[in-house]
Amino acid sequence: MRQVQWSEDALADIQAQVIHIARDNPVAARRIAIRIRETGDALADFATGHPGRVSGTYEKSIRRLPYILAYVLGDDVLTIVRVMHASRDWTTDEWPK
Repeated sequence: MRQVQWSEDALADIQAQVIHIARDNPVAARRIAIRIRETGDALADFATGHPGRVSGTYEKSIRRLPYILAYVLGDDVLTIVRVMHASRDWTTDEWPK
């Protein structure tokens, strides 16, 4: 089983989404944050994503939410590098180097 790490960018993505949603519905914001974390952590057992739009990455859609986890697979570590809202047009320069 791999260990899951969350990059600073990915954690900042979650925080930004939660803050935005919490303005209107704090309960929903908390539920979404939990679902995002649970989906990411589950990738340790079974990395079920598909090749990502940036070379060397994979992407996992979060079921029934408009979010995509972008991650990199290592031998012992799976690093989640971004949490993208599906409606955004993410450009390559928005990804960590």
